[in-house]
Amino acid sequence: MLGAIVYLIRGAGVGFVLAREGGLSFIDPTELPPHLRFALKLGRMLERPGLGAGAGPLQRALTRLGPSYVKFGQFLATRPDIVGMNAALDLEKLQDRVPPFPQEQAIRVVEAAFGKPIRELFLSFSEPVAAASIAQVHKAHILDANGVERVLAVKIMRPGVRERFQRDLQVMRFMARVVHALSPKAERLRPRDVVEILARSVMMEMDFRLEAAAMSELAQNTKDDADFRVPKPEWELTARDVLSSEWIEGIRLNDRAAIVAAGHDPKALGLAVIQSFLRQAIRDGFFHADMHPGNLFVDASGTLVAVDFGIMGRLGMMERRFLAEILLGFILRDYKRVAQVHFEAGYVPAHHSVEDFAQAIRAIGEPIHQRRADEISMAKVLTLLFDITALFDMSTRTELVMLQKTMVVVEGVARSLDPQLDMWTGAEPVVRSWIARNLGPLGRIEGAGRAVLTLSDVVTDLPDLAQRLRRILVRLDESGTGDRKALESIARKERRRALWSTAALWAIAVGALVMAFR
Repeated sequence: MLGAIVYLIRGAGVGFVLAREGGLSFIDPTELPPHLRFALKLGRMLERPGLGAGAGPLQRALTRLGPSYVKFGQFLATRPDIVGMNAALDLEKLQDRVPPFPQEQAIRVVEAAFGKPIRELFLSFSEPVAAASIAQVHKAHILDANGVERVLAVKIMRPGVRERFQRDLQVMRFMARVVHALSPKAERLRPRDVVEILARSVMMEMDFRLEAAAMSELAQNTKDDADFRVPKPEWELTARDVLSSEWIEGIRLNDRAAIVAAGHDPKALGLAVIQSFLRQAIRDGFFHADMHPGNLFVDASGTLVAVDFGIMGRLGMMERRFLAEILLGFILRDYKRVAQVHFEAGYVPAHHSVEDFAQAIRAIGEPIHQRRADEISMAKVLTLLFDITALFDMSTRTELVMLQKTMVVVEGVARSLDPQLDMWTGAEPVVRSWIARNLGPLGRIEGAGRAVLTLSDVVTDLPDLAQRLRRILVRLDESGTGDRKALESIARKERRRALWSTAALWAIAVGALVMAFR
């Protein structure tokens, strides 16, 4: 009870700051029940006068509330389905920049992580070169095993940030429960789930070993891509609170003038941005979900380099097929196929009509074919698509919304380099290649092979399951709780069932192979 009172007071403080800075202006009162409309009206009366200039209201409010809320705002910027596109665009501009913590503290964190003095770990260790709410970055030099001097970026956790975030997280959980209690309709947006997703995301971001693993996985996936690369983590100098990786010398993608002056082709870089992102999402199912210009560089060779892997997205095979077929369907104007993909994936309930859904999608697709390709926003098409699906009871898919929001950012970066970029022509080779590889004859054979392996695992486990059942029956018999003849009959039936199950599974496996080779 006391805890609830504390959370209520803290939550009221958060609400006051939001109201004072104009953060409630994004809420549409027509969507609220009468009692919440009245509360919103009272809250709007607290707004400070003269809020029109400068940063957006949500930026101001969350910056005042502190690092945890800045991080929450950045997370919500990837969820326009929850906060609306206008609020998401405001949150997108949140600057996660705070004063650095002292060099002495940074050195203590590093020495505690590795149990050695800083001079034994690095030849040199600079003052911080960048600082954010969770960590700051230093430049360091080391000698590798071959005696070659290398430059590293050393990211160090801000002391006390975990405790601060956990405290603020409890308030966010409480406020999510309050929102649900006051407006049950809000459950469609799953506020409690959103807070838990944020908690998992940030807690993973606060373990630099996991970020190093994400960096390593993305590097492995993209090792054969000529136009994109990822810095290598330095595993021996990485721990929970310290991440060391290759230092990147390059030009940020938001400095187009410097890119041109260095002799790089901005149009080729714009195409590389969109195709790299789509390869990660569709081909690999693992993508960098924070590809804003500050996290993208072009190196001396003209290669695109990404940094900061705290926020990553994953797509399963079904979601990748969903995305690829939707993009290709819009490119080919095959709206019936786009609709069918939604139903096959189970995203739209079966009681709706495929034809009606295809008609709604046509309302999105046809206008784009009346315009020049460089005027069409792929991200806007997906945004409109998700708006339409809400009319057909499509539940929120977190991974798809994160993908859509990342695409908004990626498209903006690509078009800042090449305003005439044809996004659809750029996307088509990646989409067609994936569909041909995974949904063509070779993909069907590989899918059948995976099915056979799964079935063989099940078959292999059947004898063990039968033995365990026999041991259970023996123990029951010894305890006197079962009739011996009845138990033996059950055991015989289970053995026969296991034999027939094995035969059936192998028949299914053979059938799958035959169908795959037709």
